[in-house]
Amino acid sequence: MTANIPDYSPQLQRLMQQAGLSSDRELSQKAGVPEIQVIRLRRGLALQTRADILLKISQALQISLNELLATLAPDYVELEQAPPTALEQEYQRLQAAIEQQRESLMQEFQLSSVQILESWMLQWPTAASKAQENHNLRAQKLLPLLRPVEQLLEHWGVESIAPVGAEIPYNPQQHQLMEGTAQPGEPVKVRYTGYRQGDKLLYRAKVSRV
Repeated sequence: MTANIPDYSPQLQRLMQQAGLSSDRELSQKAGVPEIQVIRLRRGLALQTRADILLKISQALQISLNELLATLAPDYVELEQAPPTALEQEYQRLQAAIEQQRESLMQEFQLSSVQILESWMLQWPTAASKAQENHNLRAQKLLPLLRPVEQLLEHWGVESIAPVGAEIPYNPQQHQLMEGTAQPGEPVKVRYTGYRQGDKLLYRAKVSRV
């Protein structure tokens, strides 16, 4: 019975050595799959393994999915010459889904981070402006400490609508009057800056009539 069980250990071991991996556990951890899945490959069960598992293992081994199958299921690859195979199509679908999920998670992360920074984004420009006007304020010494936060916002494409103290034409789409009324185009002074990210308005600038 044991003699009939395929053994692809030498082939898998060669792939692992090329990728700098020394054990099944190390491969399973890098691929993010249970170690039993690696053992299944050694026993010639590559074709009975889910496509997403094969994909993760091939990426951990730094080879293509086709190369993995050609090594651990050579008879199948030899019979299935016409690309793309169903497994390759599944690989492409999974790759697209992973990329889309990565972009979605990044957008959610940026949005949640902006919400965390909201109070600083709205209050800091005004506090910084007052500190620069009054050099006796000790807060001026703290200004350089917050440059990394500004750089983070710049990296995310978040930019202020207008600097504090600037006199600009009133735009109700981007500005919020702190008191009174104003007609579009009338001059107003920025008291608290607003922010946008690309075409998306995050916070309207708070302004007052000149």
